[in-house]
Order: sequence, then C-alpha cells, then structure tokens
Amino acid sequence: MAYAKQVHGAAVARVPGAGFAGIGDGLVTTERGVPLAVFTADCLAILLYDPAVPALGAVHVGWRGTVKGAAQAAVRALEALGARGSRLHAAIAPSIGPCCYEVDEPVIGALSAAYDGWEAWARPVGRGRFMLDLWAANEALLAGAGLDRARIENPRRCTACTPDLLYSYRKGNRGRLATVAALP
Repeated sequence: MAYAKQVHGAAVARVPGAGFAGIGDGLVTTERGVPLAVFTADCLAILLYDPAVPALGAVHVGWRGTVKGAAQAAVRALEALGARGSRLHAAIAPSIGPCCYEVDEPVIGALSAAYDGWEAWARPVGRGRFMLDLWAANEALLAGAGLDRARIENPRRCTACTPDLLYSYRKGNRGRLATVAALP
C-alpha cells in the first residue's frame, strides 16, 4: 500500500510502488496492484480513475485542501500520466456533510478569496457562521477541471450523522477512516 503524510494541502505524489510516498494529500499511479490509501475523519477522500490509461488517484480534501485546489491538482497529476479529465470517474467517500459542517468567517474568507461563486457552497446560519457543503464545492471544482458531472459518484453520507458506522473528528469520535483503491 502507498500512503503519504497528509498535511491539508494540495501536493500530489506519483506512486511507483508501495510504501511511504512523501508529504502531501494526493497520490497518483499507473502501477497495477499498488493500493493507494488516504485517511480521513471528516474530510473528503476522492478517488479518480481513468480506465483508458489506466490511471488512479486518491486525494484527501478538507476545507484547506478545497481552498488550495487539491482535487484539481490530482486531476492535473493524472493528466500528466496520460489520463484525460473527460474520461475520469470520481468517487467521494463519506465525509462531513452540509448538515453538520459549521464554519466561521476565517474559513469563508479563505474560500471566498479562492473562488468566485463560493456562496453556492455555503449557507449562512448566524453572524459569521455558515454551513459548508464540501461535497458541492468539490463536485463543482472537479467539473471545472474537466470531469463530466455524471461520472462523479457521491453517496452524500455524513460522518457526523453516522457515529455508529463512521468516525467524525468534529463529533468527538476521533478514529480514522481509510479509503483504499488499486488498479487491477
């Protein structure tokens, strides 16, 4: 299995084989049988796959990674391996949903500085408080990076709403989820 030290950024490592891939939040490979792993507790794990190459990517994306463009960086890294955004399939693993993800002005300030139209991803709930939809944000960013929205799978399963099944850092259930995928 290949893994990285995740730092809530947008760096993507090319994985030639199993083991530690370095510091960053994304992993990409064309190597068959090398599982890529990302670890989350409320952040998104996004898997990307181009069957024509074949190429696989896995990326850890929280609000900081969304602001820094982690999903788009993973798409670009896969394109550098011969993938095409228009062929990519994406899957978003369970993560905190807009029902439970309340953020404050510093998060919204960073998001609004990074993207026009960020308002579509946030619902005001009080003075300087917003419910943030990282699912919608990253779906839009993936589509902007060339993916067909019909190829973006998202079960919209909230980690905070499912404590009997999933870990949620924000809800005090401090374990971690592993999202693992490999090319056959």
